[in-house]
Amino acid sequence: MSIFGSNDGSAPRLKPLPSKRSHVVSVLDIGSTKVVCMIARLTPREASEILPGRTHKVEVIGIGHQRSRGIKSGVISDLDALEGVIRHAVDTAERQADLTVDSLIVNVSAGRLQSDVYTASIDLGGQEVDQDDVRKVLVAACRQSLNNERAVLHSLPTGFSLDGERGIGDPVSMFGDTLGVDMHVLTAERSAIKNIELCVNRAHLSVEAMVATPYASGLAALVDDELELGCAAIDMGGGTTTISVFAEGKLVHADALGLGGHHVTTDLARGLSTRIEEAERIKVMHGSALANSMDDREIVSVPPISEDDHEPPTHVPRGLIGKIVRARVEETLEMIRDRIRGSGFSPIVGKRVVLTGGASQLTGLPELARQILARNVRIGRPMGVKGLPQAAKGPAFSTAVGLLIYPQFADMEIHAEERGVLAALGGGNGRFARVSQWLKSSF
Repeated sequence: MSIFGSNDGSAPRLKPLPSKRSHVVSVLDIGSTKVVCMIARLTPREASEILPGRTHKVEVIGIGHQRSRGIKSGVISDLDALEGVIRHAVDTAERQADLTVDSLIVNVSAGRLQSDVYTASIDLGGQEVDQDDVRKVLVAACRQSLNNERAVLHSLPTGFSLDGERGIGDPVSMFGDTLGVDMHVLTAERSAIKNIELCVNRAHLSVEAMVATPYASGLAALVDDELELGCAAIDMGGGTTTISVFAEGKLVHADALGLGGHHVTTDLARGLSTRIEEAERIKVMHGSALANSMDDREIVSVPPISEDDHEPPTHVPRGLIGKIVRARVEETLEMIRDRIRGSGFSPIVGKRVVLTGGASQLTGLPELARQILARNVRIGRPMGVKGLPQAAKGPAFSTAVGLLIYPQFADMEIHAEERGVLAALGGGNGRFARVSQWLKSSF
């Protein structure tokens, strides 16, 4: 399915996972720093206390990654360059897995990601709630989210209410006067979605589904208690930083900033008058988000920006490097803090924040984040999959791993063009099967 043929503004959508047989999933993480393709085998698993929400084991059987070209701050700037990078990454993963990829699950960071909560309600007149009532209220919420300018990436019912009482998972057979539902809808600009799909199509591949980067990285980096009790996952990439808030096992809010680790690198390149490549090396080797009393005593050699091999390097105190790094990191963290406050979800986040993404590995970042965000902070690495090579076990690969995990959570979503999978709302008891069928036939 392609967004070019989608009549309801939704991005390409996943088919349900086969529940009793293995399934191969291919994903593509298009980032400003690197493009990663992973191929994994998903095998049905028995219910377990460990990762209780997971229905399948995930084992990576192929991985390929290339340095990004043709993309800046998550936005495509050169279709030809990015197409070539995608081809190389996919080809490497295919060779490892010994199979050919036709379609991929792809991440979305660009397009001004926007979270909205749509609340719909219907009058029950004091009667018992039946499936038809649930259908009506879900349809009312779905219709509110349709927008010609924006494409729906995710649409998650976060809970029903009955006469104003929230937090009801399954209202069927209960009595009340008013039935309501809260629907979290995450959208992106249609043009950004089209450009991503166009680039993948040019590499002779199709897009199976699109997943917002903050959703994917949160699924990979958060543990069950964090997903359930409420937590924010902050994915600090090269060109963008995304925020996701989870509660009761669901994504309830997402946001994105056009700032990332590459902005720190360019600040260093300007401030030290050196090349981007050298600035990146200096950031990794000598950069820190925390001041140290020894920094002004340690001198760092900085290669010149000119092509003249005879021009001597300049020498700067490490403290200067730290000041340049901290200025940008503080700005980014303050923006994250203000976005969380402004979202209205600050109480749900509570004291729990997980940093992930390649830029989260900067020395001293967790400590500075604790000060600015005034919350407990840990670095989150991708969890819940087997077969990852050592080089791909760090925070930089959280989004790619989250894309592999996502198919197990796709059935929590309801979309106007689909059958509408409502089992999650009914605790898996299948009461909403007829409503689901109705949604499929009515849109």
